[in-house]
Amino acid sequence: MTKKQRYEAVIDYFLEATPTAETELVYDNPFQLLVAVILSAQCTDKRVNLTTPAIFAKYPTPEEMAKASFDELFPYIKSISYPNNKTKHLIGMANMLLEKFGGEVPMTVEELVQLPGVGRKTANVITSVIDEQPNMAVDTHVFRVSHRLGLVSPKATTPLAVEKELIKHIPEEYVYRAHHWLILHGRYTCLARNPKCKECGLQEVCRYYIKSSI
Repeated sequence: MTKKQRYEAVIDYFLEATPTAETELVYDNPFQLLVAVILSAQCTDKRVNLTTPAIFAKYPTPEEMAKASFDELFPYIKSISYPNNKTKHLIGMANMLLEKFGGEVPMTVEELVQLPGVGRKTANVITSVIDEQPNMAVDTHVFRVSHRLGLVSPKATTPLAVEKELIKHIPEEYVYRAHHWLILHGRYTCLARNPKCKECGLQEVCRYYIKSSI
């Protein structure tokens, strides 16, 4: 099977199995999604979704969050991983939105990564989810699944290398959805320690499954 055929088979599978895949983070506007994604680093979406309602109620806008002191915001975030850093990041992010972007969440990766707590992965999530831009956020799930399926070379050892290879081969109109396809597949089927290969509809094209079945 050529790489082109593998990509076509994987995309066809997900188009049929999960055509409307989307983020599991709960949000109502770009600012809320930005807050949620910053909080989601090294933390589950489920935990973030339990935490954000109170944060959004208390700090519904960048203006409100920018006014918060560390001691005021921290109690809302203390159940999340790395709460000290994330509290500082959220306050700094809100202030920069006001000072540099007129209180609006920018929609380019280059602008977003200027915000405290926002790296390339987070910027790719924001632009692909909100604006359906063809950007690919590579987290641990995307990294693992893309390697196991054989979508990327074993030499792609960094998130950026995986991102570039996926972007190169996935048709532009599917990129923003493919991010969610791979994340959800990794979260519920292609698990890190005990992948549910027998339940997976991608056995015939998966290098990991084929190799482990020999």
